[in-house]
Amino acid sequence: MMEKELSELSLEELWERFPIFLVAHKDQWNVFYDEMEAFLKNVLSAYPIERISHIGSTAISGIWAKDIVDVLVEVSKCSDIQEPARVMEQNGFICMSAQTGRISLNRGYTKDGFADKVYHVHLRYSGDNDELYFRDYLKEHRKTAKEYEMLKLQLWKQFAHNRDAYTNAKTGFVRKWTSEAKRLYAGRY
Repeated sequence: MMEKELSELSLEELWERFPIFLVAHKDQWNVFYDEMEAFLKNVLSAYPIERISHIGSTAISGIWAKDIVDVLVEVSKCSDIQEPARVMEQNGFICMSAQTGRISLNRGYTKDGFADKVYHVHLRYSGDNDELYFRDYLKEHRKTAKEYEMLKLQLWKQFAHNRDAYTNAKTGFVRKWTSEAKRLYAGRY
């Protein structure tokens, strides 16, 4: 029986093959982000990209994270978000999920497991960027960042093969501190 291509796997099959695992912070994540930002600026140069940002726990120094660099790409509200997504798929990304105004793609998942550099890129319309506020809050509030790290470490083994459950279990914490960040940093983005 022929093995499926990664693009043919369901999300559940992908998460089973690529479980959640956390590692101590790596300074090289910033380098990986810079490389991806330059790559995206190049391949998406024909599209109205308003901002590219390093988000997620790899953007917070000193806390454990999945060894996956999260990138937020904000496109102009007057554009078709599907077009840059297609270009990204033509350049080695796999679409993980798509809903109105939000497309998530990954790169670095191979038939042999994770590549040396793994990315999740989140395409959104400009202004759909709560992750920037959450990131900034954790960078500026180390105690809260460490609380987030502890929560993730507790959830890791429980939900190693269920990324949605892992994410959902963090939602209350993320919403609480994102709300506080948006109040504190009103108008920053």
